[in-house]
Amino acid sequence: MNRPVINTYFLPDLIPAGATMAPTAVVIDVLRATTTAAAALAAGAAGLIPVETVEEARALAEQLTPRPLLGGERQGLPISGFDLGNSPASYDDRVRDRWIVFTTTNGTRAIHACRGCRRVLLAAFVNLSVVVDRLVGLDRVDIVCAGTGGRIPLEDVLCAGALLDLWTDGEPDNWQLDDGSLLALDAWQRHARHWTGRTWLVDRLRLSQGGRNLTEIGQEADIELAATIDAHPVVPEWHWPANRIVRAD
Repeated sequence: MNRPVINTYFLPDLIPAGATMAPTAVVIDVLRATTTAAAALAAGAAGLIPVETVEEARALAEQLTPRPLLGGERQGLPISGFDLGNSPASYDDRVRDRWIVFTTTNGTRAIHACRGCRRVLLAAFVNLSVVVDRLVGLDRVDIVCAGTGGRIPLEDVLCAGALLDLWTDGEPDNWQLDDGSLLALDAWQRHARHWTGRTWLVDRLRLSQGGRNLTEIGQEADIELAATIDAHPVVPEWHWPANRIVRAD
């Protein structure tokens, strides 16, 4: 029996140039793009349209009828003239049945880095278990962490490790895990030995660069939301070239 092959890239830029990516990719941006995408779909949004620049977002919103909501951030803060920022708490009843043109500093770039994959799922702690359920039986998957300003992100690495820990069910030797996957799994397992409830994970995310950035701009409450495992049991799936994020079938 062939062992499933799992590659984990701690940054989109670490995907080798010209590499043939796996049929399925999992993009992780815990603080906060993939957390917010799950929150939006759980709140009933029709879907999200991820774009890489603010200018592209504004131009696209003007072209679409009915006009979609604009959501996203730069340097963690809401963008002037946008309807929504990047806090999962703000994606509530106001997004029900609405499309959202969405741009973030790191997350949307990581999503677009996976254009070569047939299927792209978005994962975070808030939808960890349901994403793992979608991966059962697959034989090759790439995990892509979004990063924080080009730096390897503690929060995304821990989430990748948690995903691998749950997915491999304590038997990683039955899988072909690359060094990135082994490092992520080891990081999660070493930290999880000290698990004393949800506050443990909140504290770890606060220590990350992304967590410190959110604290500095007064959005520390989003760290607690992002650390709530399985809070939004939906699987956002990005479809390319349609460039739409919707609930996975």
